[in-house]
Amino acid sequence: MAKVISLLNHKGGVGKTTSAISIGAGLVELGKRVMLIDLDPQANLTLSLGLGRPKVTIYEAMRGEAELEPLEVKPDMDVVASSLDLSGAEMELINEAGREYILRELIEPHTLNYDYIIIDCPPSLGLLTLNALTSSDTVIIPLQTQFLALQGLMKIKQVVDKVKFRLNKKLNIGGVIATMYDSRKVLNRDVVETIQKHFGDRVFKTYIRDNVSLAEAPAERKDIFAYNKRSNGAKDYLALSKEIVQRMEALVEA
Repeated sequence: MAKVISLLNHKGGVGKTTSAISIGAGLVELGKRVMLIDLDPQANLTLSLGLGRPKVTIYEAMRGEAELEPLEVKPDMDVVASSLDLSGAEMELINEAGREYILRELIEPHTLNYDYIIIDCPPSLGLLTLNALTSSDTVIIPLQTQFLALQGLMKIKQVVDKVKFRLNKKLNIGGVIATMYDSRKVLNRDVVETIQKHFGDRVFKTYIRDNVSLAEAPAERKDIFAYNKRSNGAKDYLALSKEIVQRMEALVEA
């Protein structure tokens, strides 16, 4: 049965899509079978892996026009693509009965085919994000180690708590990822210290260092492991993926 993880931060530019792709690819490196779902109308995950605009995307699936159609981008890693059309989904589905559970119902037939399903959420807290949270076992929050990135962190926690209470009892915050980290910068170290005070051991021990290969990989339509397996970005995301597997297995045992 697949473990479903949402990567969520309603602030843009924090490394959310990069983390979704890189964690997915890192889990594949660890022998896991992974499906990525691009739930962001900007479709950055889809574009970063060179998928373009397939005939069936998450938009058509959520409107009930098709089933999910995962596309293989490499062995053991499939992607459900997105498109700009998804930006209209929130208005189009507003009167739909059970609209918070649409994605969960779409994912359910696929849970036996994968070890992990990773959802790249949009940078907002609307209906699409609500669908992701209702479908997930765990939320992981990528957080750029800058002062402004801290400001919305408690709001995310409040939203997750409400969804857990009202819609999805199994939901939890699985961890916070410090991204774009430079240990030489006092501000970066201070931000990490601050989130550790609020989230304790839920902050992952692996920090994702600022690394040019992570920025270059999408231009080549590749994940970080396919682009430069020896880069610091690949090393960091592999270590992070190992941490995620350990945490998820510990949750199952608990």
